[in-house]
Amino acid sequence: LLPGASKFVESFSNWPDLTDYQNYLNNTDNPISVKSGKKLKVVAQDTTQSAFEHGYEPRIYLKGELQTRTESWHDFFQILVWKLFPKTKALLNELHYHAIKSRLDSSNSSSQRSVLENTLTQYDECGAVIISTNQKLLEQINHFDWHTLFWKHRADVEKHLKCIVFGHAIYEKGIRPYIGMTCHSVLLHVPDTIFSSTREKLFEHLDSVLEKHFTKSLIQTPQDLSPFPLLGMPGWHPENNQENFYHNSSYFRPGRKQKN
Repeated sequence: LLPGASKFVESFSNWPDLTDYQNYLNNTDNPISVKSGKKLKVVAQDTTQSAFEHGYEPRIYLKGELQTRTESWHDFFQILVWKLFPKTKALLNELHYHAIKSRLDSSNSSSQRSVLENTLTQYDECGAVIISTNQKLLEQINHFDWHTLFWKHRADVEKHLKCIVFGHAIYEKGIRPYIGMTCHSVLLHVPDTIFSSTREKLFEHLDSVLEKHFTKSLIQTPQDLSPFPLLGMPGWHPENNQENFYHNSSYFRPGRKQKN
């Protein structure tokens, strides 16, 4: 399980309620806040309001209110990711808030979401951060060289590469994994001291790095993220110990490699 989540999950024989989620988020030395300064507060989802300030992202930013459904895996994992990546989640919310507000305030406003909005949603829902002490492995991801990465360099992947899922929708899909599961990833070359650190320290470091990536506008379009077929990771699918598994070009796509 995700760091810090084991005790939380094991303490329930049934679904957590909103108070349980709030207590979990509050169980930290630094209470989670959004960029407006409001403390993050778990509230019931409200679908009756249509005004801008009552929307999902605006309500988080303006009031710190995280609308949450009970008995929902999607929202369950959303809570866990807020705990693991509080800085990045708060920044994504702030960027989303301003992008939506800018679109609606524009004289040419329309219901069509901007490229930035779509990119933020894509990472929030299906993002990952892939770290490695071996730059060549990251280059193989960037060049969609999946057979070389996952098969020819399998031992190196097992020792020197980690995929840390950020997107709560991917965690939800992982309950019933299927061929086609793909993350949109940030690739990071890290020293061994970071790679081999405890999970708690690793997540704290990655949260700060991801926050800087978005602060510096390094991620603006979907093309700034690297697609990554999750089930290619050794041990992440019962059939990927066979070379033929990686011959499925509809999953392990050549992608941008064809443009080089």
